[in-house]
Amino acid sequence: MTDEVHVAFDALVGELVSPLVVVTTAADGVRAGCLVGFHGQCGMEPRRYAVWLSKANRTYRVGMLSEVFAVHFLGRDDTAAAAHFGGETGDEVDTFAGWAWSGGEGGVPLLDACPNRIVGRRTALLDAGADHVCVVLDPVAVTHEGLGGQLSLADVVGLEPGHAATERQRP
Repeated sequence: MTDEVHVAFDALVGELVSPLVVVTTAADGVRAGCLVGFHGQCGMEPRRYAVWLSKANRTYRVGMLSEVFAVHFLGRDDTAAAAHFGGETGDEVDTFAGWAWSGGEGGVPLLDACPNRIVGRRTALLDAGADHVCVVLDPVAVTHEGLGGQLSLADVVGLEPGHAATERQRP
């Protein structure tokens, strides 16, 4: 990529509204959690959700040994959770200290303050050679108490898709 492409790319994606989530996981009795900005639904049938974890992050290292992850969706009032899980590193502190949480499937930490969440079992891992790795999750539990202020599927319920979810394009 040229410098011109880098500048244009950064300008374009910098204008996108990307909701933040806190991703948590656990393996061998070790908990980890971090703030994530790269995530999204990646399948309709079967339903799948993908998160991209920074290779520099402890959550990535613990996550490579884990099968279960929780994706906690943050509301407008969850700035403390974003600041904490985005500004602290599990390499230096226990990021769960001072936060109420309970253990979910596979021991994954579930943050009490962030009830809108997907708990998913890892079905795929993609390392495209960049600084983040994609973890694809099969939802096994979902808690939804309502998220406001974002465009969602409910906002476009009358939109007719160009292709049915069962259609698959072949290369």
